[in-house]
Amino acid sequence: MSAEAADREAATSSRPCTPPQTSWFEFLLEEALLEQHLQKPSPDPPPVQLIVQFLEQASKPSVNEQNQVQPPPDNKRNRILKLLALKVAAHLKWDLDVLEKSLSVPVLNMLLNELLCISKVPPGTKHVDVDLSSLPPTTAMAILLYNRWAIRTIVQSSFPVKQVKPGPPQLNVMNQMQQEKELTENILKVLKEQAADSILVLEGALKLNKDLYVHTIRTLDLLAMEPGMVNGETESSTAGLKITAEEIECQVCYDLGAIYFQQGSTNAAVHENAKEKFFRTKELIAKNGSSSLHFTIDEERLAGYCQACGVLTSSSDDASQQATPYSQIHSCMKSGNYQDLVKIFLEDNLTLSLPVQFRQSVLRELFQKAQQGNDALDEVCFKVCVCNTVCDVLQGEIIDIQFCLLFLKPSKEKIDFLLEVCSRSINLENASEVLKRRMAAFLKNLCLGLEDLQLVFMISSHELFIKLLKDDERKLLIDQMRKRSPRINLCTKPVTSFYDIPASASVNIGQLEHQLILSVDPWRIRQILIELHGMTSERQFWTVSNKWEVPNVYGNVILGIKDNLTRDLVYILMAKGLHCCAIKDFVHAKQLFAACLELVTEFSPKLRQVMLNEMLLLDIYTHEAGPGASGERPPSDLISRVRGYLEMRVPDIPLRQVIAEECVAFLLNWRENEYLTMQVPLPLVQTNPYVKLGQLLAATCKELPGPKESRRTAKDLWEVVVQICSVSNQHKRGNDGRVSLIKHRESTLGIMYRSELLSFIKKLREPLVLTTILSLFVKLHNVREDIVNDIAAEHISIWPSSIPNLQSVDFEAVAVTVKELVSYALTINPNNHFWLIIQADIYFATNQYSAALHYYLQAGAVCSDFFIKMVPPDVYTDQVIKRMIKCCSLLNCHTQVAILCQFLREVDYKTAFKALQEQNSHDAMDSYYEYIWDVTILEYLTYLHHKRGETDKRQIAIKAIGQTELNASNPEEVLQLAAQRRKKKFLQAMAKLYF
Repeated sequence: MSAEAADREAATSSRPCTPPQTSWFEFLLEEALLEQHLQKPSPDPPPVQLIVQFLEQASKPSVNEQNQVQPPPDNKRNRILKLLALKVAAHLKWDLDVLEKSLSVPVLNMLLNELLCISKVPPGTKHVDVDLSSLPPTTAMAILLYNRWAIRTIVQSSFPVKQVKPGPPQLNVMNQMQQEKELTENILKVLKEQAADSILVLEGALKLNKDLYVHTIRTLDLLAMEPGMVNGETESSTAGLKITAEEIECQVCYDLGAIYFQQGSTNAAVHENAKEKFFRTKELIAKNGSSSLHFTIDEERLAGYCQACGVLTSSSDDASQQATPYSQIHSCMKSGNYQDLVKIFLEDNLTLSLPVQFRQSVLRELFQKAQQGNDALDEVCFKVCVCNTVCDVLQGEIIDIQFCLLFLKPSKEKIDFLLEVCSRSINLENASEVLKRRMAAFLKNLCLGLEDLQLVFMISSHELFIKLLKDDERKLLIDQMRKRSPRINLCTKPVTSFYDIPASASVNIGQLEHQLILSVDPWRIRQILIELHGMTSERQFWTVSNKWEVPNVYGNVILGIKDNLTRDLVYILMAKGLHCCAIKDFVHAKQLFAACLELVTEFSPKLRQVMLNEMLLLDIYTHEAGPGASGERPPSDLISRVRGYLEMRVPDIPLRQVIAEECVAFLLNWRENEYLTMQVPLPLVQTNPYVKLGQLLAATCKELPGPKESRRTAKDLWEVVVQICSVSNQHKRGNDGRVSLIKHRESTLGIMYRSELLSFIKKLREPLVLTTILSLFVKLHNVREDIVNDIAAEHISIWPSSIPNLQSVDFEAVAVTVKELVSYALTINPNNHFWLIIQADIYFATNQYSAALHYYLQAGAVCSDFFIKMVPPDVYTDQVIKRMIKCCSLLNCHTQVAILCQFLREVDYKTAFKALQEQNSHDAMDSYYEYIWDVTILEYLTYLHHKRGETDKRQIAIKAIGQTELNASNPEEVLQLAAQRRKKKFLQAMAKLYF
């Protein structure tokens, strides 16, 4: 092997240099090869990991003859290993950047402590008490190196560290990592406790103003041979690598600035100190250059520190302070001068000097302040967000989601500010074509995204928009807008204001029609229509918007008005009022209806009554959405008006069926059963199907507590609903001569269609009424002969048990109706246990066993405070328990089956034993044994496990039997309490499993 190959092998080998693996001769040879490599000039430094290997071997504890662990001995072998580690570091010129990147905190701490020791720093001496000027140069430099590393480690530990994704778990590796982590934490704790001393040592070093020396391989050899020579007045006093005073000051200033910056989060004076240190570092680098071999400083990081300190601290030089936009923004944020803040962002949109990340961070801080309750910042957030968005547009970036969220509800003021920012952010004379096209595309897309055409006109008529978009682009945009609203006349060149229109009459009409669409003020609508009719008498302005809809029963009467202006005004007021009512804008709806009522009262009693009816419906909606939602009873005046509407007998009045429907539902919801049963006029019952249905429901609810003999009305209600759910059959002869049966799903034989009945029921909120109609449909569902899984319901016994003609009933529609009604009822009261049982039965009947168990358990939970109390027996009947048993069985949860068998009035041992014999149970099996209180089942379990040789499970069963509270000699009360406690725990466990 050549000498060069031997050098490379010795320098790059990762094999530990310890006598147990090699002979002492080989160990010394390896040392000689390493020293030869270190002393020989080479572009490739030795691997830093050699330091780790040398120090690990030197610090290995020894074991004495009594197998007791002893500290590592201070023998020649260990001293040589430590010296080799120091030589590798010396070869790297003690560059902390290189050492920190490659060595862990514990290893570097050990290395620097060895440096202190070999430099004759007495152990246990506080560095702050030592006068650096009186020490030999290499000793003083060792103290500086240690304290600089201590400060740098504290600062580095405060930075967030990305967690490395661990590989496959290995016990020895994990233990080693845990030990290293604990050791690092302990070292950091000590360093932080001594941080103040380290800072004082470094501050003292700045006052030395003299060159120092750091150990090299040669000085370390001198120390090994003649320890007294290095610190004496021989050549060793100036031996080693010279570090100039300015180099020392530069590095120490940088490290002190970093620690001051970290500590100054709540102290402006400390930030000021950090600023001085960083600026001094910058001056020294500018003076000496950054090509020094003896220290390295991350100049990008230094620039960031200087910039941050310039923002966070006030400068004595006001001119330099004002020249920095960062400091100006920080000052505005600190003082709350948000008007100047927006101004800075606006001015920067031309220069684009602020980084995008900085702009976003300022906006995030404003949003956080606004969310903390400062409502005045909402407008500032919007303005800064607009400035950022326009900046992004000009730079070709994607528009931020915050802008879209803030622009969900645009207003005239927001559009004005946006256009101002766009105008001030681009200089059209000097801007490139790319910037112009970006801005034009942004404004065009903004127009296409706005629903309010008035706001579109503001943008499209702006000077910037007209200059940026070519004529053909503007025409194309106008065509797109016209497709969205075909009734709006858009001019080729949009105008700026409604009152400043120098164009033709068609432009005036288009603008007025646009105003007519937008306005909900009745007097403004009247004024616009007067102006429009003054311009032309040929147009029917009630057709301006295809979204203005008036029911046909009203439309014929309104369009029969001879005066065109009055006809348009009545139609539009009613259409807008109905639309506001539909979107629950009851305030504007009332204003529009009141104006329409005042208008039609002058000339049409028929339309006056129509408006009174619509205002009654509006008042019902208003009460139900407001006070009625919190349970407040409606005023007597409103109830009287509802009754008056039902009893109204004015001839030739156009009526909407929905008003009668809402009136009957209103009376049922507020328990006006007495009126519906006894006082409603008979002709009204015969002519209005909703009144008839409401009367039957009210009468049935009144008779529910009474004897079965008085339930004649229940039978009448049953017949009415059966007729509604019946289908008409027709026979048709096909081409082959056979007769086929055709079923019409919607029968006209009933008083209303099934869909109308369902719509009416979904307006009801009174629990008793909902329970009554729900139980009727459940009974009708169960009447079918081929049904296997009946559904249980409250008051189901009041309905007849059979139907003369089963084939006439559409049972598929009945099943769908039951599902819809239960779903609706549970939205009214999700804690009604009877409705929950019905929902569970429906899922059970459709083989959805997991969902069925969910609702069975929920029904028990809501009526027992999550099973704290006993579930009432009318909720968990034997039928419900048996269905829960079947669900668990089909889900292969056989242990749960055995436990539920105990819930029956008579324990079903046969089912329980059969379930326990199953060996493919999907539940927790033996962990459920603690919920079994029946000793017979536990004894069977013990026998079963003994037979199978399952010793562990047998012991669990024996332990469960051995509970003193299950002793058969106990009083009955004790046994019942034991059973009740186990029931509670089991049901809670099941609920957590299925909820």
